[in-house]
Amino acid sequence: MRITLTIPGVPVPKGRPRFRNQRTKSGAEFVQTYTPAKTRSYTATVRALAKLAMGRQAPLTGPLHLNLVAFLPIPSSWPKHRQAAARAGLLLPTSKPDLDNIEKAVTDACNGVVYGDDALICDVVKAKRYAIEPRVVIEVFTIDPRTDSEASGGP
Repeated sequence: MRITLTIPGVPVPKGRPRFRNQRTKSGAEFVQTYTPAKTRSYTATVRALAKLAMGRQAPLTGPLHLNLVAFLPIPSSWPKHRQAAARAGLLLPTSKPDLDNIEKAVTDACNGVVYGDDALICDVVKAKRYAIEPRVVIEVFTIDPRTDSEASGGP
């Protein structure tokens, strides 16, 4: 089984949890943990798109492979020759956001929708590129260990 999902818009990395001190009405203090609004919004968008892509299909089970490509916007402040080089694939994004954090935001949002848990993902191939239309494209498919040549070869 294979699922492909395109998430339009600028990729948003998984934000670190935030903490703040709160007081109850009785005056007791406690620390509240929350996820940044930008991360919550992006996660909700990814989850909704994943539900549309899955339709009535049950979440994938067993060992999974994930392909992820994050397409970042080309900075408009760059000179035209540099923008052209980025469009041609001659320049790669080496700045933030981190690819790992983009992957984390997307895989967490797909939990329970595309697959039962992101712990099922055994293989990952990911990349960061520039594009005119920013987006994230993921492809998730099941791995059959009996026919996976990498599984029998070892490191």
